[in-house]
Formats: sequence, structure tokens, C-alpha cells
Amino acid sequence: MKRIYLDHAAATPMDQRVTEAMDPFWYENFGNAGGLYREGRTAKEAMDAARKEIAHTIGARPDEIIFTSGGTESDNLAIFGTARRATASSTSDVEFPKTSDVFPAIARPHIITTRFEHRAVLGPCELLEKGGFEVTYLEVGNNGIINPEDVKKALRSETILVSIMYANNEIGTIQPIAKIGKIIKEFNENNAAGRSHKTYFHTDACQAAGYLDLNVQNLGVDLMSINGSKIYGPKGIGFLYKRSGVKIKPQMVGGGQELRMRSGTENIPLIAGLSKALKIAQEEKNTESKRLTELRDYFISEMMRRVPRVVLNGDAERRLPNNINVSILGIEGEALLLYLDSLGIACGTGSACTSESLEPSHVILALGKPYEFAHSSIRFTLGRSTKKEDLEYVLEKLPGVVEWLRVVSPITIKTAHNYFRKTEQLCPEK
Repeated sequence: MKRIYLDHAAATPMDQRVTEAMDPFWYENFGNAGGLYREGRTAKEAMDAARKEIAHTIGARPDEIIFTSGGTESDNLAIFGTARRATASSTSDVEFPKTSDVFPAIARPHIITTRFEHRAVLGPCELLEKGGFEVTYLEVGNNGIINPEDVKKALRSETILVSIMYANNEIGTIQPIAKIGKIIKEFNENNAAGRSHKTYFHTDACQAAGYLDLNVQNLGVDLMSINGSKIYGPKGIGFLYKRSGVKIKPQMVGGGQELRMRSGTENIPLIAGLSKALKIAQEEKNTESKRLTELRDYFISEMMRRVPRVVLNGDAERRLPNNINVSILGIEGEALLLYLDSLGIACGTGSACTSESLEPSHVILALGKPYEFAHSSIRFTLGRSTKKEDLEYVLEKLPGVVEWLRVVSPITIKTAHNYFRKTEQLCPEK
């Protein structure tokens, strides 16, 4: 059976050009970049070249790129690293002294994030809350877009970090990162007197990397997380951009690699692959985004025409060109996913990192929608291999599967009707 893969937000296949860039470093140039002999020097030269290429691609300096194991580690390093800087003395890289011993002006360091961040951001914030930090979770509009003015209102002298994702991993909505960056910059400039710290701005750009501008100067970010598995690169590799002058504490100590920010022997094949994948993604983003936007909009319109009671989650325009997240009311998303899989169609119900959980999507709930909408959400994310005939096959199979599941599903659509009446939206009927 032919497989149609529509879960590119979870993982992408390796680009052949990326594979070729990695090949020399598996067997031939396999040295440790810390070695002074020729094999080590060759590895270090390759790593330095990759770091330089990545920095050029995002408008940064090579010494502002820290290689990590992926997006989750990059997010954790940004958040915990900033938090530890606010609570650790200059002589300690490990301990967590009392905040008042170091910065008396910060009784409770403050972090701002949103309710629909990836769990790699929400998890660290929740742990820091338990450790005495204060966290403001900004609400998002029902269109899945953050209001920059809400960030401005939440800022205060104790704020050490704002972390807002560039594009949401479930519903694909694109956030006004550049506007938020300007607000934070102005806040720092206007409140410099008497403050022992600046407010840093971090964005998780893992989903955005293949489609949006990543120039850190344009975005105004201090910290930015990227991973390879979302841009047709290798899994298990990513990086954290850390603006020069931004001070964070390392989370892994040992040999002092990565500018003493992330110890451990560098994975040269994966680093080379990440560099190549990011370069290709940014060079081809305009052409690919245009192609995928046309496919995305066609699929959404046809699905809503052929299947009754379908609701698009997130703004229809300000979303990634490959993202289609809908709630198909009256069914369970997991059941639909499994039936489609049996027909050769792979898609997702939310974040791949939480796919084993039966909990409803926190992203859909953050939009103010009922639990039934979260349980019935399904995500189709297109990619470089996606063709119109693939989508036609899905559109051919989808109505029958949905009709059958609605017959056997225990989910009631009463809540859905109530929601539409409340929000003055019409619920289409067959």
C-alpha cells in the first residue's frame, strides 16, 4: 500500500543533499574535534565551518551558536540557563543559592510565556514555579495569535525572561515576534536604571525554520532554538542562538565544549547535516512556502466542503504554509488517526512529543474551545514530497471514515452546537 505522509511537523525525512554532507564524517573524518592531531583538526575545521554557515544564515556571529541535541535541550538551556543566572553567584555553575543572596531586588524572578507553548518550554517553567519563580502565562486569542500589548503589560522589573514560540507546533499560527522584540528592547532601555539584569527574549523557532525569516537582528531575539528533524536534517541535533553579551549558566558540565555552555564530544556528522539542512531550508523557503500554501488552502476548502462540522483551529492566514489543524466534531482524533493509518495515511493529533498521552490538546484548550474540540482535533502537515494527488486520496477516504466514526463514537456534538451558538458561528450541516 502506498504511504502518504502528512506529519512533517513531527519529523521530516532526510534530504539526500544533507545525507551527502554528512557522509565523510562517519568513517573517513571521524576524529574528535578536541584532538590536536590531524583527525581532530579536520573534525574541528568541519565544525567551525558549519557553525559559521549557520551563523551567516540567521544573521549572527559564529560564537553565538551553541550546538545541542535538539529543540528540547535548546529550550531547556535557554530557560534554565537564564533562571540559574538569576539565582546563582558568579562563582557557582551548579548550586542554586537563595535568590535574595545574589540579587536582593529580585524577590521572585519573573518569567513570561504563553499557555500554548511546546512542552519543552512549559515543563521548565512549571518546574521553576515550584522552585519559587513567578510565571505569567499569557492567554492567546481564539485565532491562536498573541497580542504584543499583553506582553508589554506583563513586563515588570523582576522579569528575567520572555519565551514565546515563533510558530505553534500544533496549529501553526505565526506570532508577531519582531513586534514583541521591539517592546522588550524598549522596556530594557527605559528601565535600565537600578536594574541588576536585562529581560531576555527567547523564541522556539523549530517549526518556523523551514518557512519564515530567521534573521535574529530582524526578530530582536536574545535566544532562539532550532532543531534538525523539522527541516529535513538529522534527528538528535539542534542549536541555541545566544546573543553576544547574554549571560546564562550551562546545564551540562564536563569538558567545556561549546564555549563552556554545553559539555560533551561534538557530533560532527549531525552538525554538518544540520548546517546543510538549514541552508537549504532558508534558500528554498519562498518557493516551497508558495507551493504548500496553495495545497494547504485547497485541502482546507475541500475538506470543509466534503465533511460536515469541521472547524479550522487557528488563524486562516497567519499560519505556517504547511499546517492544517482542524477539529472534526463528533469523533475522537486518535480513532481517526488509526483508521487513516490503516488506509496508508499518516497524520497527527498534536505534538509528537506527547502523542502517547490521551490528555486533550492544551493548545486547542488555550484557544478557549471545549474539551470535545481538543479530543477531536487532527493535524495534517504537508512537506516537500506532498503532491495534490496525495491530498485527493485523503479527501476521497476521509468523508467515509468520519461518517463511520460518528456512528460509533461516544462523543456528543451537543457541546459543539452550544459553542457555535455562543460564538455566533454557524455549524454546517450535510
